Amino acid sequence: MVVERPIEALPPLSGITPYPRSVAEHDGRIFFYARADRTKLLGIVSPLSMAPAAGFSGESSEVGDSILWLGEPTPRNASALRQALPWLQPHPLGLSTSAGCGDRLGLATPGHVRAARAVPGIAMIFAQQSIREMSRTIRTPQQVMDDAAWGAFQEGWREPVGADADHLKTTGDIDQCAAAGYTFFTFDPGEHVDSAADGEGVAALQRKFAALPWDALETRPADLMQAYVGTTFQFETLSIAMDEIAVASAAVKYGRAVAHTVAMYRHLDRVMAGRPFEVEVSVDETETPTTHAQHFYIASELKRLGVEWVSLAPRYIGRFEKGVDYIPPPGDCGDLSGFRADFSGHAAIARALGPYKLSLHSGSDKFSIYPVAAEEAGGLVHLKTAGTSYLEALRATSGYDPNLFREILAFAITRYESDRASYHVSAELRNVPAPAGVADADLPGLLDQFDTRQVLHVTFGSVLNSEQGFKARLYEGLESHEEAHYRALESHFIRHLQPLAPDPVG
Repeated sequence: MVVERPIEALPPLSGITPYPRSVAEHDGRIFFYARADRTKLLGIVSPLSMAPAAGFSGESSEVGDSILWLGEPTPRNASALRQALPWLQPHPLGLSTSAGCGDRLGLATPGHVRAARAVPGIAMIFAQQSIREMSRTIRTPQQVMDDAAWGAFQEGWREPVGADADHLKTTGDIDQCAAAGYTFFTFDPGEHVDSAADGEGVAALQRKFAALPWDALETRPADLMQAYVGTTFQFETLSIAMDEIAVASAAVKYGRAVAHTVAMYRHLDRVMAGRPFEVEVSVDETETPTTHAQHFYIASELKRLGVEWVSLAPRYIGRFEKGVDYIPPPGDCGDLSGFRADFSGHAAIARALGPYKLSLHSGSDKFSIYPVAAEEAGGLVHLKTAGTSYLEALRATSGYDPNLFREILAFAITRYESDRASYHVSAELRNVPAPAGVADADLPGLLDQFDTRQVLHVTFGSVLNSEQGFKARLYEGLESHEEAHYRALESHFIRHLQPLAPDPVG
């Protein structure tokens, strides 16, 4: 059967309410997602003459001249749904301007979809989470993938989607995520970056240079010097000339990271066994900025060693702290001219040696620099967000359950000093208002206050795993007030996507 308005073809349903955008006709069946109290159900309507849909688990009944099948949103049914509805399967997104929406709770994708629908022209990644975040939220790569699929299905998203296995550090991380069906793999060799190289003395630099893993780099010190020294490399208006000290410094700082990335890439290529994938290389979580010469070294050596990548995240100048806007370096005049010059040089290298996209990690809430990045990169940008969705869940919570929000904030204050260790943040507890003294109407505004926002951002793992039962209470509230949650997310992510859109609006 071909149905122009599938929702009108649904049989009478008792006790469940379909999400209107989820209803889709495909290959003779009607698929839908529905809510029943606080639970959700996958529904399939098939003609009596049609064989049961393959791979699904649930219960069926005859309704008129159709079979109505209902099943829970289990991993098995998520897998079968992706097979049945090909638009839910993640694919590589190529060089399109793109954005990734991390979701620490597994409930945010409908809000992300609504924002993406409001700002067309950006390729979206709804399934995105790092192994570090998965461990703190006690989720698996498969759960992250499935939660995003259910959310996209609920909202009727049919545009291409990717799935980002974020900040992978080991081949074991790769194996887990490849098995779960991810198509975008972010390699994080940050632990192999020697940031001290930028201030190293000549003698120490020479010793470290000689000790690099030359076999893994598949070259010799003299050959590396010959490849770079004595030549001026031109990238549009950017000129790079490297002497022996500059080459040694770049190699000492990033050589082991290059070797690690090559090993990860070759392992991934074997594991994927012909399945399409794309790679991002991330060196953003390091102490010192990536200079243009160092970017040139990284990209040139990865190319020489056969790595193909779609985006790269250098460490830009200034501070990309969690949950807040871009913080310029000391002495910046405040007009973003320093960031523009830095980013422009990186963009010129990326166009010449790729092209590939420049990635903005810890990219959420960096509203001041999105227009600059979009302009200077000519759309070759990938925006990566994570904890900002969790913060918007807390904003929604503050509106309908102010006491729960106060409890969470009070607990987060006690955890901040220990939880901040693995993040680049500068919030000071003395600047965070005592939650008991804030009126209900003013609580949502705390999510816009620098210090409070960062304290809540980095303590998510402690909150979700606390003995106080915050996680269950958060989920119960968000599921009962899902429209308030989705509205908060939609509004917040429209602000992220609009400046990056091919035809910005608003």
